[in-house]
Amino acid sequence: MNTYKLQVAGVIRELPIIPIAENLKIASFVLLGDTEMVTATAPLLAEKLPAVDILVTAEAKGIPLIYELAKERNMPHYVVARKSVKPYMDNPLINEVVSITTQKEQLLCLDQKDAQLLAGKRVAIIDDVISTGESIRALEELVTKAGGTVVAKAAILAEGDATERSDIIYLEKLPIFTEL
Repeated sequence: MNTYKLQVAGVIRELPIIPIAENLKIASFVLLGDTEMVTATAPLLAEKLPAVDILVTAEAKGIPLIYELAKERNMPHYVVARKSVKPYMDNPLINEVVSITTQKEQLLCLDQKDAQLLAGKRVAIIDDVISTGESIRALEELVTKAGGTVVAKAAILAEGDATERSDIIYLEKLPIFTEL
């Protein structure tokens, strides 16, 4: 199996290169369960963020990172947009997204209580990897619906064309592999 050597925040990982579409492969970066990567990258990302009131991420891969970022910034709360409506949700806000890794329509949902935490606040959207930007865009729309203002969009890695964006904060680049 072909791999890509990633080095970020002093941590090295050999990422498997996997096909996700015809003529398109990615280096598979999985943050869930990687305590070393989370604890090494969170302080560096926290330093790059502007002043914000609250952090938001999409379920699930960004959760360990947003937890550590909230600790680094001494924030008492963060918000996780769920990927389905849960029975406990009262009057949820809902948005739809199709990302490069899921390749199918998904929901992003905020309980009314979480939406109220975002209302009138300066918000940073956090993810593990930004690639096409669709997940970030959908989260931004959700934050706006909740009455928050997105002042930063950040991830550990930017992939492919996202590396050229001036509106995101990231620590390292991750290539996309194409075959013609």
